[in-house]
Amino acid sequence: MTIALLFIGLLVLLLIGVPIAISLGFSSLSFLLLATEESPTIIAQKLFDTMEHTTLLAIPFFILSSHFLTTGGVSVRLVEFAKSMVGWMHGGLAMAGVVSCMLFAAISGSSPATVVAIGSILIPGMINAGYDKHFAVGVIATAGSMGILIPPSIPMIVYADAVEESVGKMFIAGIIPGILMGTLLLLATWVTARRLKMPRDEWRGFLHIIKSFKNAFTGLFLIFIVVGGIYGGIFTPTEAAAVAAVYSAFIALVVHKDMGFKDVPKVMLDSAKMTSVIMFIIACAMIFAHVLTEQQVPQTLSKAVIEQELSPASFLLMINVILWFAGDFMEPSSILLILAPLFHPIAMDLGIDPIHLGVIMTTNMEVGMITPPVGLNLYVAAGLTGMSLGQVTKAALPWMGVLIFALILITYIPWFSLYLVGLMY
Repeated sequence: MTIALLFIGLLVLLLIGVPIAISLGFSSLSFLLLATEESPTIIAQKLFDTMEHTTLLAIPFFILSSHFLTTGGVSVRLVEFAKSMVGWMHGGLAMAGVVSCMLFAAISGSSPATVVAIGSILIPGMINAGYDKHFAVGVIATAGSMGILIPPSIPMIVYADAVEESVGKMFIAGIIPGILMGTLLLLATWVTARRLKMPRDEWRGFLHIIKSFKNAFTGLFLIFIVVGGIYGGIFTPTEAAAVAAVYSAFIALVVHKDMGFKDVPKVMLDSAKMTSVIMFIIACAMIFAHVLTEQQVPQTLSKAVIEQELSPASFLLMINVILWFAGDFMEPSSILLILAPLFHPIAMDLGIDPIHLGVIMTTNMEVGMITPPVGLNLYVAAGLTGMSLGQVTKAALPWMGVLIFALILITYIPWFSLYLVGLMY
């Protein structure tokens, strides 16, 4: 009963609108002071420990890289390359948006950054071309969520750190599920656009594709640097993030010159703000996770699940329901840091691969990015278009069904997550 007070306190704080980081920290501190004999100095220690996790150091570098890419015009070149490939089909601009989100996700690791970079270009372009505004917003807000599934992925780094799994394995496990998600979104977009007879561009030939590819090559090469560098054993994921930040700055400032050195302070400040928010949430979530561990919550839950004799399929269904509910109220990093250490030992006992579990949890976070009231992509899309949160939610709702269908496939067909991992490791 005592530990239930911790969750009740957290839920109450969230329901009255207290920020997630404050809710996690305050509920944990209150529980430590009122229900345990543990010294509150553990709070300061855990906050400091967060800065010592070398795995988490990749997060600020990937955030900095995505800001340079967004400001430096790389997203414009990726959009043009995507349009050259699929723009001639029914709903070509919308399909180009999905492809662009997949490409930008593979070089940024951030879902909100993907929506900003691609949405700021394509949403106005689609509306001007005669697309329905709600259709345009729904497609881009949903496709942008792939930023946390296609590697590099910040939530995957958080999961790997929380359960002490390999970041490299998590990254490679997300490749096929990311392609699956993008393919299903492309198919749904094409079918909808064809049925509604939406506009399409004229076919401009293979030479145009080659020319667009050359213009976008510097951005696409970052995918090879990050993914190839990690799996080729050249550098660790954290080192790869640092290299990505330096490379992104170089192509934005020197190669394309789409931004000047006078813009660097603003990019650094914006990156620092986002990093501070995410790292503070992670630190407070670690405090909360520490309390759960000290109170033997993971072990108790694991024992209870085993006693109920749940099958692996039933356990995975339960995880999806819990994560979907949690995604309605909490930010992905905090969900992973709190629930991953709880689910991980149970999954191991049931014979579920921890890498597969990580992909399932990350995919759930993707659905959460377009689920109100906390779905961050909804707020980003609303800010880009001037639409209300309710309007953006309604626009994204049909596309959420595509994500949920993909989630079911990824959950119950481990091949999607584990094939490349087994091949490479």
